[in-house]
Amino acid sequence: MTRYPGFPAGDSAAARTLSGIDWTTTALGPMDQWPAGLKIHLNLIFNSPESMYVLWGPDLLFFHNDAYAPVLGPRLKNAMGARMKELWSDVWDQVESNIEDALRGIPYQCEDLPLVMARYGEIERTWWSFSFSPVIDEHNRIAGLLCVTKETTKRVLDQRALRASEQRRLDLIADLERQVIERSHERGLTWQVSPDLLSVMTAELQFETTNPAWRSTLGWSDDELSSKTLGNLIHPHDTVHTQNAFEALKGNHPVLNLENRCLHKDGTYRWLSWVAVPEGGKMYCSARDITHEKRQADALRLAEDALRQSQKMEAVGQLTGGLAHDFNNLLLGVSGNLELLKNRVARGRTEQLDRYIDSALEGSRRAAALTHRLLAYSRRQTLDPEVTDVDHLVEGMAELIRRTVGPAIAMDVLATRGLWTTRVDAHQLENALLNLCLNARDAMPDGGQLLIETCNETLDAADAQELELPEGRYVALSVSDNGTGMSQEVAKRAFEPFFTTKPMGMGTGLGLSMIYGFARQSGGGVRIESTLGRGSRVCIYLPAYIGTEKPAAKTPALSRSAAAPASGKTVLVVDDEPSVRALMSEVLIDQGYRVLEADTGASALEILQSGQTVDLLVSDVGLPGGMNGRQLADAARVWRPTLDVLFVTGYAENAALDKDGLETGMHVLIKPFSLRAFNDRVIELLRAQRVPPAKEAPFSDPAP
Repeated sequence: MTRYPGFPAGDSAAARTLSGIDWTTTALGPMDQWPAGLKIHLNLIFNSPESMYVLWGPDLLFFHNDAYAPVLGPRLKNAMGARMKELWSDVWDQVESNIEDALRGIPYQCEDLPLVMARYGEIERTWWSFSFSPVIDEHNRIAGLLCVTKETTKRVLDQRALRASEQRRLDLIADLERQVIERSHERGLTWQVSPDLLSVMTAELQFETTNPAWRSTLGWSDDELSSKTLGNLIHPHDTVHTQNAFEALKGNHPVLNLENRCLHKDGTYRWLSWVAVPEGGKMYCSARDITHEKRQADALRLAEDALRQSQKMEAVGQLTGGLAHDFNNLLLGVSGNLELLKNRVARGRTEQLDRYIDSALEGSRRAAALTHRLLAYSRRQTLDPEVTDVDHLVEGMAELIRRTVGPAIAMDVLATRGLWTTRVDAHQLENALLNLCLNARDAMPDGGQLLIETCNETLDAADAQELELPEGRYVALSVSDNGTGMSQEVAKRAFEPFFTTKPMGMGTGLGLSMIYGFARQSGGGVRIESTLGRGSRVCIYLPAYIGTEKPAAKTPALSRSAAAPASGKTVLVVDDEPSVRALMSEVLIDQGYRVLEADTGASALEILQSGQTVDLLVSDVGLPGGMNGRQLADAARVWRPTLDVLFVTGYAENAALDKDGLETGMHVLIKPFSLRAFNDRVIELLRAQRVPPAKEAPFSDPAP
């Protein structure tokens, strides 16, 4: 490396750059001919850690030290000895006046001077600290200038960002202060104009602050309320539940939608709905006047009651109209045949009287069937529920149904393996199944397909709500056909009593209503699915039985030869209707029984307590005098634990027979019944009389 006198011999970038320049092409000539002043200043800047450069001569030739090299960027390669105006052409216009002042002997110094430059090919906005000082040559003349510079772009931008952030903070504080003022004003305005009764109370419910709505709604001023507690204003009938609610409020449980009546200054009361929350030992409350809504609700309730009453009367009218029509026909058949019978007997004509007697009995039987259907619809029939296997019941009915519907209808039975049992009156379920099959037959006059199906179903919330049943497990028994079907309008009315689409004289309109009433009384429901022209499906849902009791086995009825009276037995007959009591007593006396009679539960109880022998108690359920038949039987069992009881009833008064089910040894016979059926049932019970073991322990039934 060539060394030059007066220059550093180190391996600096400046020294290397100077050694590689052809100085013969410059105005300075060879380096050894350079002015001594220039050499001195170059030696000064090359040894300085500060970022510096020297401009020398009329052409302002540019010389820089190593510290300044990063500022040049891509210009570094051609910077040393270049003309300042050409090297920094992009900033020359911005610093030219300052350089000229320095060359005239006027030093220049600045902080954070903004300069727009293109250091790396892109326009940049930068900031710099400068000091321009004149440079004196060996002849004591100004030959150039010295620049000490430092880039302050980052600091300027950081300060600007800091100032902007601080300004945003100040603006945010000012905005928050403005919002606080506005919201405070809004809250104050809300407090003043709110129609709700706003208040702040102490823990003892003493009014501290109230808004103007208290005066407009209840007439009380702030001063008047400040001397009262909430308890002074509450209606006496609402005091307890109001106190309970506000006591819970003290335990940090908000009061929501509490309704009570508060005293108006004029002595009347207004209905208020309260919301209150605790905070800092105080109660912050809002109450809304709902007096108008309460009055509207009362008016609506009265209108709904009137509508229900009207609908009820319409239903009663339809029911009584249909009932009167059917009963009048039946009564005409009974009374007409009895009159003919009476006339024939009066004239001494006793031949062929059986037909009048049979016709009258048939009319009474049909009347009894009609009352049973009405009781089933009204869910008042007396049921004898037992644990039942529905598949077994259907199997036992299948042949009868096939013969009834006829050969033109193909009948299939689809049973379910593992079908749940249900507790139901099996006889009534058989009647319901037969009715559904007869309806299906009538819907297929030209023949068709009939399907009887059972299944286990677990009703979810939606299905249970539709059927108005609790969620859970049910046994479903359905009857489907592909007959004429029903329209949606007809299906909606299918359960109404005396509603029928059959021709006059072909149906009473009580079949489906009886099935519906029976299912509801058994804890279940009925669903109809039907499409006009495509058929119908009626499904009975019965609650699945949860228990250990096994399905009851069917016992064959006593044969006529076995139905012989048990001699020497005593029967107590209790019924408040003299004619009915006389009929039953006469039948029993004719069979050789000793009969005791009573018309009330109290008189029957006296007989039972008297010590007389009584082998069977026959009692109506509905008895006058404050003691019904079930209560009589329960009382009788206290003194006579093994006494058999036969209830004779038209319907289950006050659910006396269904409350807890019948105990062992208690039986039911439904009115009206034939005298033969009554006689056979008494004989059956007395022949199967239980024999009590020692110490009045539970009894077993000996073989007859």
